[in-house]
Amino acid sequence: MSDDLMTTAEQDTAQLAALGYTATFERSMSLWENFSLGFTYLSPVVGVYSVFALAIMAGGPPMLWTYLLVGAGQLMVCLVFGEVVSQYPISGGLYPWARRLVGPRWAWMAGWIYMWALWTSIAAVSMGGAPFVSQLLGIELSPSTNVVIAIAAVLLTTVLNLAGTRLLARVAMFGFICEIVGAICVGIYLLVFARQQNFSILFNTYDFGHGLGYIPALLAASVGATFCYYGFEACGDVAEETPNPSRAIPRAMIMTIYIGGTSAMLVCLALLLAIPDLGAAISGKDADPVSTVLKTALGELGFRVVIGIVLVSFFSCLLSLQAAASRLMYSYARDGMIVGSGWLKQISERTKVPGNALFLAGLIPAIIIFMGLYMEQAAKTIIVFGSMGIYVSFQMIVFGALYARLHGWVPQGAFKLGKWAMPVNGIAGTFGVGAIVNLAWPRSPTDPWYLNYGMVLTLAIVIGAGLLYMLIARPLAVGDVANGNK
Repeated sequence: MSDDLMTTAEQDTAQLAALGYTATFERSMSLWENFSLGFTYLSPVVGVYSVFALAIMAGGPPMLWTYLLVGAGQLMVCLVFGEVVSQYPISGGLYPWARRLVGPRWAWMAGWIYMWALWTSIAAVSMGGAPFVSQLLGIELSPSTNVVIAIAAVLLTTVLNLAGTRLLARVAMFGFICEIVGAICVGIYLLVFARQQNFSILFNTYDFGHGLGYIPALLAASVGATFCYYGFEACGDVAEETPNPSRAIPRAMIMTIYIGGTSAMLVCLALLLAIPDLGAAISGKDADPVSTVLKTALGELGFRVVIGIVLVSFFSCLLSLQAAASRLMYSYARDGMIVGSGWLKQISERTKVPGNALFLAGLIPAIIIFMGLYMEQAAKTIIVFGSMGIYVSFQMIVFGALYARLHGWVPQGAFKLGKWAMPVNGIAGTFGVGAIVNLAWPRSPTDPWYLNYGMVLTLAIVIGAGLLYMLIARPLAVGDVANGNK
């Protein structure tokens, strides 16, 4: 090993030691591999394909611009995260960051909400990928088949994650290459050879309202874009597996927003302009406009090729989500802040990953998926909590950083916002609160109340359970307080 590399490794070890921890992971994840983990978690293809029909039914073609607006807001959140992770590059991300910004109680709840959001997101992504598997294989999709495919996907990603950081990094990189090439090639092909609509539709609000009257529809449509702009935090979840994390991870996070957001807008634009019957897509008569576009433009063989790429994207996204969840649980366990800490914090001597935490990160989502066979509405309510939980936990970091700044915190990492820190932090907080309200807003008056308020109800249950756990198990009293912790 060269002197420069040795110096970097020694600096990484010393920085972690100053934060109270001993290096146990293998630092083998390069900048691009770290970025790939965040990109495949964000997964623009998965995000756009999953919610395209709902977004166009909610706001029509101008819903494209919500990707730009939400992306700008999340970039502000990403910049705040970049300052925090640059000073505190610790595995588990949100929990150790919040602990050092505010304190253990705030951190425990932020991590608890984020943990449940990750578990439910794993279940949601695996369930969302099942229909694509059935289309590729030509099999009829029943509720039981959907569950079997989803659980099989979780099992496979668990096995791959258990193989170690190097395989995780390579699969994430492979997923990124497949997804970015697929998004660019399919997007350009649709725009050049399969365009059915004029660019003017992107500014046509149709019957959704005009002027200020269109804003409610635009906000409803923007819910689709909110699903496509988180995942950058996963770059920080594996901070102890990345060399020179103070510099590399903020850069990887920002790249995730730029490249992921641009890819999502390209895919969305191409689909909008290639829709053969726009009225049917807007009205909901065409329940799956994505499949309609791909089959019309590419034929059955081309459609299956694209579905194969989409499945790689779903699978890579699932792998990255599970890796993030396992590192979060490991981070809790290392501080003795959760039941079974001794078991969950064990690192495999051979693969250098938290195997038991990975096992649990597969088991709990599988249980949620299995619930769908017997309690379909309950399972759906739990699964839709994922995005709400992510945004709430994100804002606990954003407001935690604001609290720390107001109490004298001056970022000391390699990445700093300088004089822009407070304005960026303020914009990030304002955007985040608005996004949470928008996600939770009831928009289906004909549905039962527990579906209309499913996200809020599940959030209340998660927070209530977390408070009850803190009261009974008293993790703050028994947990180990490492050096540098509050």
